Amino acid sequence: MNALSKVTSEFINGQLRNDLPKFSSGDTIKINVKIKEGEKFRIQAFEGLVIKTQGSGVSFTVVVRKISNGVAVERTFPLHSPIIDSIQVIKRGRVRRARIYYIRKLSGKAARIKEIVTARPVKGASVEKKPK
Repeated sequence: MNALSKVTSEFINGQLRNDLPKFSSGDTIKINVKIKEGEKFRIQAFEGLVIKTQGSGVSFTVVVRKISNGVAVERTFPLHSPIIDSIQVIKRGRVRRARIYYIRKLSGKAARIKEIVTARPVKGASVEKKPK
């Protein structure tokens, strides 16, 4: 490995974010994006369905689709970009494909995706075995 590629790889590794949650296609996520208006920045949320993830490392991107006032809006986000403030996973969806482009043709109840429900322990509840 020569010096140039070492400097390049160090720069790229410095750009990677490690605060991103794990998600995949079919999940509903909320991305808080920094928007610049004049001199000030504000944060705007974009919540929608992940229909595609692409790339790896610093070039990892995700396509998120939402319905806004009856119009479908798809937006591609580079996840390691400084415009991304935070990402939250709202729901986990069960899909059988990595790219769910077929969702574009569906509408209404047909466009629903089954949710993966994970069991979470209830606070304050203890599990005790009953004697026989």
